Amino acid sequence: MDAKATLDKVKEYFKEVYLETKRVTFPSRKETMKGTYVVLITVFIAAVFLGLVDIGLAKFIQALFHG
Repeated sequence: MDAKATLDKVKEYFKEVYLETKRVTFPSRKETMKGTYVVLITVFIAAVFLGLVDIGLAKFIQALFHG
């Protein structure tokens, strides 16, 4: 493949990328904030749950070996 054909393919690729980004609809600030809150709350709940499970298993194993 010669350099001109390669350059034409690269140009076409970036042209298609540009046109595709024109069709993208980005969420509003309100929607973004809502999604962020959902993620933060979910992560917090998962962290608390996993922390409690960790404490429970640690106590269980400790009791198993010490008592």
